This record gives sequence, structure tokens and C-alpha cells, in this order.
Amino acid sequence: MRLTLSEPKYLKESISIISDLVNEARFKITKDYIELVAMDPANVAMVIFKLFSAAFIEYNIKEDTDLGINLNNLKAILRRAKLNDTLILEAKENRLDIIFKSNTVRTFSMPIIDLEDKDQKVPDLKFKTKIITNSSILNEAIEDADVVAESVVFMSEKDKVIIKAEGDLSKAVIEIKQDENTKLQIDSFVKSKYSIEYLKKMITGSKISDTVEISFSQDYPARLDYKVIDKVQLSFILAPRVDND
Repeated sequence: MRLTLSEPKYLKESISIISDLVNEARFKITKDYIELVAMDPANVAMVIFKLFSAAFIEYNIKEDTDLGINLNNLKAILRRAKLNDTLILEAKENRLDIIFKSNTVRTFSMPIIDLEDKDQKVPDLKFKTKIITNSSILNEAIEDADVVAESVVFMSEKDKVIIKAEGDLSKAVIEIKQDENTKLQIDSFVKSKYSIEYLKKMITGSKISDTVEISFSQDYPARLDYKVIDKVQLSFILAPRVDND
């Protein structure tokens, strides 16, 4: 296996984001893409990552391959990538070589680890509300909500999506309406509550794409999708928070 990326940022930024949620994961490498599907240790969030073969300038794979990787170690190595580096990945026996090539050639080797042979299935979720908007709009809304509370409510009405957080004394309400930068698809009024701690980690997907698709339903998981067509997809599924009262 030999894979060559001329734009390491897609892998570098994605792994940096994913490693905040997942410590170890299995990469499936097929003729079409590299894929990672994993749950966080608390089983609250799922991450789905695909880096498509079209993003590579060389994509040489003889057969489908699984690689178990410690993501924190991989993140530390990928941080050493420079802007003008070409990134080469080579799997050899029980190790993964990561090569940065520019005016110098720097090679890092890390072990391929054995992980429990358990395929994570991406759930087939049906959503009542979808919103496609600038990543910065969601980022600002979550940062606003973080000022006053630990959880946030996503609500949809006929012509807008509302993101609301309430603390003991304070409240933040952000309304998002359809315009040239925002598209809404709302089937009915729904609302659901989510952890801001998790959302703060997920919205760093804005490093991947300037656009985010947000999907949710009544007391139902939310899904965030960051995509660059034919290159990379980074998605998150977040379980709702259920009030006990």
C-alpha cells in the first residue's frame, strides 16, 4: 500500500478533530476511500470519516486493508507536516510509515495495533429538520450558548431554526433564517437538547469545510456533516440529552 497526498491538511485536520473524541480506531482502506467509523468511549457520539481516492495524487492499494491506529500518536506525527510537504502513507507488515517529502524526506513509523474486530454500523436516521449553512454561523451559535449553559436546544419552526441555551440566570437565543447562505428544510416543529461539550469538539469540522449540514428531530440524535466534494467527508452523530424531570 502506498498513498500520496499533495494536500496533507485534509488528513491532518481531520485526525486532530477526531482524536478529541476517539483514542484508537480502525481505518478501512478500499480502492475508493479511507474510512473510519468509531464511537467515543461514552457511546454518546459517533464519528464518520472518509478521505476519497480522488484526493490523492497516488493511490496504490492491492486489496482492502484494515489498520488499527492510536489516533493521538498519529495526530502528533501529522502535526509535523509543513505546508509544502507531500504526505506518503505506506503500510508494511505491522507498522505504518508516514513520510513527509519536500526539500527533505522525513519518515515516521508507528505500530499498527490489534483492535477488537467490531464493525461500527452507521445508523439510518430520518430527520425532520435539515439546515445547510456557513460553518461560522453554527460555531458562533455554540460559542454563544456555551457562555450560559452546558446544554443547548435545537428547535425548528416553519421559517427558522432556533438554537437556545438557558442557565440558572442567563439565556441565549440564536435565530437562523433562510437566506442566500442558509437553506432550511423543515417538515414539522421539533426540538432536541444536546451537550455543548461534545458540540464544541464537533464544530471544529469547520477547519475542513466552510459549510455544514445540521440534521435533527424531536428528542433524537443530531448529525453534523462537513464535506469537500470528491475529497473528504467528516460527520458526527450526537445522542440527545434527555431531561429526567
